Amino acid sequence: MSFTYYFWYTLSKITARLFFSFRVVHPERMIEEGPLILASNHQSYFDPPLVGICSRRGIYYLARKTLLQIPLLGKLLPHINVIMVDRDGNDMSALKTVIRLVKSGNGVVLFPEGTRSPDGTLQRGKAGIGLVIAKTGAPVQPVRIFGSHEAFPKGSAKITACPITVVVGEAIRFTREELDPKAHGGDEREHYQHLSDLVMEAIARLEPPEGDASSPPGLANGGPRGES
Repeated sequence: MSFTYYFWYTLSKITARLFFSFRVVHPERMIEEGPLILASNHQSYFDPPLVGICSRRGIYYLARKTLLQIPLLGKLLPHINVIMVDRDGNDMSALKTVIRLVKSGNGVVLFPEGTRSPDGTLQRGKAGIGLVIAKTGAPVQPVRIFGSHEAFPKGSAKITACPITVVVGEAIRFTREELDPKAHGGDEREHYQHLSDLVMEAIARLEPPEGDASSPPGLANGGPRGES
C-alpha cells in the first residue's frame, strides 16, 4: 500500500465513521492475501472507497476516464490504484488489466451491475465480471452495501449523513467444471452471464443485522431485477 493510497484510505475510513456511522459486518470473512474479486452492489459514487476500506490491503478499482478531466482528482486517481475505463463500459484493455492484476495476486473491486442503481435496488449483473472470473479462477467475495443510496443517490447533488453498513459474504470458489463454458454448450457469452447471475444471487442473500438503521424498508431482501 503506497503512502498516497494509505492517506486516502485512512481519510475515507475516518470520514465514513464520522459522518455515516460506517460499520462492516463480518470483516473476518475478507480475504486479505492472494487473488481476489470483490463483487459489490452499486448505489452511489461512495461505493468504491466504502468497499476498499473493508480490506486491510490496497485494492484496485475501475473508474471512467472522463474523471481524469477533473482538476486534482484526475492527477490523484492513478496513485490510488484506479484503472481507467472508457465511458461505454466495453473497454477490453481495462478488463485485460483487471485480469492481469488478479492473476498477479491482487484484489480488485468490480460492480457486476455496471452502473449505479437508480433506486437502490439490485439490478441484473452484466457478463463482464463472469469473464474475469472465468479467466482468473479467483475467489469472489460478495459484498453488499446498505445506506449509500440514501446518503448520495444517483442523479442527486445532495449528500445526507445517514448510517451505512457493508456486509461481507463468504467467498465463492468456483470449480474448474463451473468455470468451463462447455457447461453452456460452449457459448462463452451465456457462460459469463451465468457466472455473473450467481454472484448477484450471492450478493442478494446478504442482509444487515436485524434492526440495522442503514437498511431501508423493503430493500434488505430484494434480489436482483431480471430483464423482461
